[in-house]
Amino acid sequence: MRHSFIGGLVAVLAVAALIVGYSSLFTVYQTQQALVIRLGKPVRVVSEPGLNVKAPFIDTVVYVDKRILDLEAPPQEVIASDQKRLVVDAFARYRIKDPLRFYQTLGSIAGANSQLSILLNSALRRVLGEVTFTHVVRDQRSELMSRIQSLTDHEAAAYGIQVVDVRIRRADLPEQNSQAVYQRMQTERQREAAEFRAQGAQRAQEIRSRADREVTVLVADAQSRAEQIRGDGDAKRNQIFAEAFNQDPDFFAFYRSMQAYEAGLKANDTRLLLKPDSSFFRYFNNPSGKKGGAAPAAPAQPPGTAGSAQ
Repeated sequence: MRHSFIGGLVAVLAVAALIVGYSSLFTVYQTQQALVIRLGKPVRVVSEPGLNVKAPFIDTVVYVDKRILDLEAPPQEVIASDQKRLVVDAFARYRIKDPLRFYQTLGSIAGANSQLSILLNSALRRVLGEVTFTHVVRDQRSELMSRIQSLTDHEAAAYGIQVVDVRIRRADLPEQNSQAVYQRMQTERQREAAEFRAQGAQRAQEIRSRADREVTVLVADAQSRAEQIRGDGDAKRNQIFAEAFNQDPDFFAFYRSMQAYEAGLKANDTRLLLKPDSSFFRYFNNPSGKKGGAAPAAPAQPPGTAGSAQ
């Protein structure tokens, strides 16, 4: 009986020792840092991974993540120095540098995200409100993100937090402003297109007018040259006619009369109302073309021929 009582007591003591030993030990992983709290008051910080000891039943351990954490801030509307409204979508990366101060001021990751969102939005408004829209979206974006990160990190140090990086994911005009800008850009492009078309039409008209003027000049020159050549040809023809007339006036008169008959006496009921003794028909009355109707005298025969006939 006594031995069983002693055995039971030893077993109880062993179990109690195990419970006490288990409650006095805690493990810190590589991704964590631990804060030992005794009766609601922080006593020490454990940042190295491994097995650690605490006072059982009176000490509690709060684990804090020591990895880099993400903060996704909601889009905020910011007014730039040129009075243009911007919708800025930014995010931050941070780590808990001082677990004790973090626990005393914020207490949890959710509280840290909430407070950092406020600090980040304030820094965005302060920094971006000093520059123009062009600087934000193009010229000084990297410099502005660095300034926002430095300002947010400085203010977050009071909460035991180190802000590692801040990035502006997107910075655009509000939807209604974007539509107005697009319409203005479209109107400007249409104006430029109309101006280019007007310049093209003016240039085309100038080219067309110059071409018409050159054509007129060329045609006038060609006509003048043609008239000169025609005049030279007519002069040459008249000269030939005059030479031919001087060589044989009767043949020339006969040839010209034949041309007149060919032109005047065409087929298909040609009618002429002239006197019978008109000079136009002189070759009808007399082959020699002379007036009087007498036939031309026979050519004189040689004297020898007449004597032979007798």
